Amino acid sequence: MKSKIIYLAVISVVVIVLDQISKNYILEAFYYGESISVIQNYFNITYVRNYGAAFGMLGQVESKFRDIFFLLMPPSAMAIILYMLKTSSLADKARNIALCFVFAGALGNYIDRLRFGYVVDFLDFHYYGKWSWPAFNVADMSIVCGVSVLILLEIFAAPVSPKSAKAS
Repeated sequence: MKSKIIYLAVISVVVIVLDQISKNYILEAFYYGESISVIQNYFNITYVRNYGAAFGMLGQVESKFRDIFFLLMPPSAMAIILYMLKTSSLADKARNIALCFVFAGALGNYIDRLRFGYVVDFLDFHYYGKWSWPAFNVADMSIVCGVSVLILLEIFAAPVSPKSAKAS
């Protein structure tokens, strides 16, 4: 259990520090909505306020519901992740590390919601004027990477045979 706590602490500190430093830079250096091209027609740094969930989902919902939802949901998700970590095998390092990345990202965005009532996003990928990915941040990358690893682990997990399932 001690190594899982160390993973959680180290990953959370690194992700949250990188996330909050990058967001604070955006808040200090950019006006809301300001955008600078980094790679023309492909990548901009754009200061966006995300009042919703991933990709702005629920951003247009009535603010009372949205505010309550986003104050209660992240701590609930983090509690579930902590339970999953507690009950996971020490040998399942990839799963444990992936859970830590999801936890850290959720906490990074939750800090924004508590501070501002929204999440600061700024990484803006697009393809000319034809395609645009919703802006995101370091915490979002942490969540997506962690969830992606968890999905891959499930897809490629060895199937449990009926005999070994009965034995456990």
